[in-house]
Amino acid sequence: MKKVFRTVLIVLIIGLFIGTLFFIYNKSKAKVEVYDTKSPEITDIIKKTVATGSVVPRKEIKIKPQGVSGIVETLFVEAGQMLKKGDKIAKIKIIPDMINLNSAESRVERAQINFEDAQINYNRDKLLFEKNVISESDFQKPSLAYRSAQEELKSAKDNLQLIKEGVTSKSDGATNTIIRSTIEGMILDIPVKEGYSVIQSNTFNEGTTVAVVADMGEMIFQGMVDETEVGRITEGMNIKLTIGAIDDFTFDAHLEYISPKGVAENGAIQFEIKAAVKLNKKYFIRSGYSANAEIVLDKKEQVLVINESLLEFKNDSTFVNIETEPQVFERRYVKTGLSDGINIEVLEGVKKGDKIKGEKMSKIELMKEKKKKRDAENKKEKNSDN
Repeated sequence: MKKVFRTVLIVLIIGLFIGTLFFIYNKSKAKVEVYDTKSPEITDIIKKTVATGSVVPRKEIKIKPQGVSGIVETLFVEAGQMLKKGDKIAKIKIIPDMINLNSAESRVERAQINFEDAQINYNRDKLLFEKNVISESDFQKPSLAYRSAQEELKSAKDNLQLIKEGVTSKSDGATNTIIRSTIEGMILDIPVKEGYSVIQSNTFNEGTTVAVVADMGEMIFQGMVDETEVGRITEGMNIKLTIGAIDDFTFDAHLEYISPKGVAENGAIQFEIKAAVKLNKKYFIRSGYSANAEIVLDKKEQVLVINESLLEFKNDSTFVNIETEPQVFERRYVKTGLSDGINIEVLEGVKKGDKIKGEKMSKIELMKEKKKKRDAENKKEKNSDN
């Protein structure tokens, strides 16, 4: 019994030893690497650049008080409302400057005194003229002084009224206290409210914006293009415009301006571009919508292309690895053409049907590939049986 047990034990030890040797041998063997292959395709290739920016009205006007400062007494409109040229926007209540007001009141008083004095002289000489005591030439002087003093008094009163109310008695209703639209369009914004103080626009001050009015029927795209691509675009190019808020439609645009001067942004030089947008009545574009403009720089139709990741570079030359036998590859020089950043045109070195070495396949990918081949073979056998 002991002899049998000893024999079994020896057999197990020998078997374990052989198994260990076999395991070590398999581990030491070089693993077979399998690479995926890709074939060239015939397709169109388009090189384009994308400019980011926004869509804004071509005509956008800031309406400011002209000639008057004061307080917004009444607002006649609200944001989003359509206006015609000349429509009322707001009424300004004038808060007169005390120095100017005091000067105007003093002028009225002086004019009143001069008028009363001239009137006394006029009435006296008129009576003498009617009694033929003085000649007509002697009467002309007090008559002229009277009319002059009368006009000066009226002018002084009008000036005082203008300072107080912004309108004169002879202005026939015309006043700069009423702020009116200077163009036809839509009110985009009213940055003031009733009771706000506003300042007139003049040489030394931009003035307070009462309203922003724009013509929403004529929109343009404003964006930036990198200096590496600005040399490839020209005025007149067609653009495809994608607006962030309208994701189901692409607008056509026409490039009409490229800035002659670049600006530094995020460490790169950018150039401003503008393009006229062709509107669609189905969609309303609001001012300031963000947008991306695709500009086609070059295009080739129905050419042989491969994925750029299949290329290898050495010195100034470009190569690919062509499969000559299953998983046997030969390095081959290729001449390339237009690239869109993903695919690249092949001019020489590769033909349709060639298999080009790609990335190394993982175990899961190998299993999927084998399953795919088995399914194809089974389908082929099934079709042949039928």
